[in-house]
Formats: sequence, structure tokens, C-alpha cells
Amino acid sequence: MKQTLLIASLVASALLVSAQANASEEVSTWTCSESKQFKTSGTTETVRLTWESKTFELKRENSLPGSLRYKNTNTGHDLVVLGNKAMLFNIKSGTRLADFCQTAEMKTGKLPHLFANSEPFVQN
Repeated sequence: MKQTLLIASLVASALLVSAQANASEEVSTWTCSESKQFKTSGTTETVRLTWESKTFELKRENSLPGSLRYKNTNTGHDLVVLGNKAMLFNIKSGTRLADFCQTAEMKTGKLPHLFANSEPFVQN
């Protein structure tokens, strides 16, 4: 009986910690030209992109100086972030899905939280 209670409490604790970690993860909403929108969350190395009600995992890749680039080669999604805007492409179809995208922070001159401490955007 004690062992069952112990196991149940450990499982409940693990689920609670997992739920808190997911709940505390910040989600950024990006508004773009032509009334388009997407959301990002994750880390500076792996971004979860929500576009048209679907979520894709994008991995950070090397990019040109002054930009950050995240790709999912399977789906073709390619997110390019500059200091003042982002663009979302589908490299498989050769289309630009969204242009001149900004978070609320970017509209006030700040960097989006996800990229604030990333090269090449580290502020001194």
C-alpha cells in the first residue's frame, strides 16, 4: 500500500513539473503584412512554429551575418529573423508564406524574447 502511494505521488509530481514547464514556456505571436500571423516558442536552438493551426519544429542553422535561421527540411518551413523583422518561407514550394513579421516587443524596438540573447543579436 505504501509503495503504491509512493509511486502514485512520484508520477503525480512528474506530471505536475512537466505541466508547469510547458505552461511557463513563453509563446510569441508574430503579426505580418497581409494580416498573416504565426506563433513561436521553444529555445534559441529549437523553435516550435505554429502556422495555420499546425505546429512544426525548426532547428537552428548557420545563417548570414545579422540574421538567425531556423529550418525544418522535411516540411520546408524556413524562418529567417533579422533585427527588425522576420520572414517565413516554404523552401520546398519556393514560396514566401509571411513577410515583415514582428512581435509586440519588436514593434517597440526590442528583440523578441526567444532571440534576445542569441548571436548575432546579443545586446551589450
